[in-house]
Amino acid sequence: MADQDAQPPVGFEPPGLSVLRWDEPPEGPVLVLLDQTRLPAEEVELVCTDVPALVQAIRTLAVRGAPLLGIAGGYGVALAAARGYNVAEAVGLLEGARPTAVNLGYGVRRVAAAHQEAAGKGQGDAASAAAALAEARALHREDARASRRMAEYGEVLLEELLPGRGYQLLTHCNTGALVSGGEGTAFAVALRVHRKGRLRRLWVDETRPLLQGARLTAYEAARNGLAYSLLTDNAAGSLFAAGEVDAVLIGADRIAADGSVANKVGSYPLAVLAKYHHVPFIVVAPTTTVDLETPDGTSIIVEQRSGREVTELTSPQGVSVGGGGGMVVAPLGAPVYNPAFDVTPSELITAIVTEEGAISPVTGVGLAELCARSSQVTIG
Repeated sequence: MADQDAQPPVGFEPPGLSVLRWDEPPEGPVLVLLDQTRLPAEEVELVCTDVPALVQAIRTLAVRGAPLLGIAGGYGVALAAARGYNVAEAVGLLEGARPTAVNLGYGVRRVAAAHQEAAGKGQGDAASAAAALAEARALHREDARASRRMAEYGEVLLEELLPGRGYQLLTHCNTGALVSGGEGTAFAVALRVHRKGRLRRLWVDETRPLLQGARLTAYEAARNGLAYSLLTDNAAGSLFAAGEVDAVLIGADRIAADGSVANKVGSYPLAVLAKYHHVPFIVVAPTTTVDLETPDGTSIIVEQRSGREVTELTSPQGVSVGGGGGMVVAPLGAPVYNPAFDVTPSELITAIVTEEGAISPVTGVGLAELCARSSQVTIG
């Protein structure tokens, strides 16, 4: 067992992260992002003055994570409207930026619908742009509230599954404030139990090849004073074998109608390990991540990313180590398989936690009922 880290003072609260914000300088409205490719070395803001710049930020993972992509997409539509650009063209560019994350399309379409409705009433360009911005801000607020509720439901579920004990939780990729309008999804649950004094250890997968766990989750864990340890992805099995994992908590980029979950590649092997070792495997995601129009896991489009992410290493600042394209770690021209996500079937998932509650066992019927309940609730 790793040495325990020093615990933060009781009541310790770090300052909030400013991950995404709308700004209106004299030269015109902009969307300001915390550039996640620069973390943890630097906290640098990236200013997007138009939709192509935002699309580039999404594709390079300067802004990432399913809920935050929905928020960013919504603000992207508002930015196009406020700047007088072609909104329909902006919608197409934004929706196609990353195919797997369902929240991106949801946020884009929702804000575009608000803009179209205002324009259809003859309210003029300024009023239509204002309607789009108001809808984007509403989406942002809703996601913050959903984050709080997921953390609450997740805490209750952990107590039901593992009563009267502290938790050693394993997580993969990054699911904190860097992906959310609030404090995150799976990470928000860990953060809540930490504040209640129930978190013994957060095990953080490094998450190859882009190291979102090492660069981002470890950054957020340290910033919030959590007791955590970083491990290589292929070390997780030894943790399970040693009995050092009480539960696995991950997020999701898309949840199909049958309860299959697409998440950062490496999630499925953790589910298999958890099943074998009788460890709860819990997915935490807002209902906006559920896509009832995708019938099952085999229907989820999995994004394939550049092979250079695997054959080359880059520095934490997002620039090359050696001054060229990156430090090469594989033979020149090596073929690469680099899916951004994998899909975990519902039978390997103990529970899915949303802002409307948790479902266990995970079934298509239960998921549909949860979404129906969500559609009747106005989250402000």
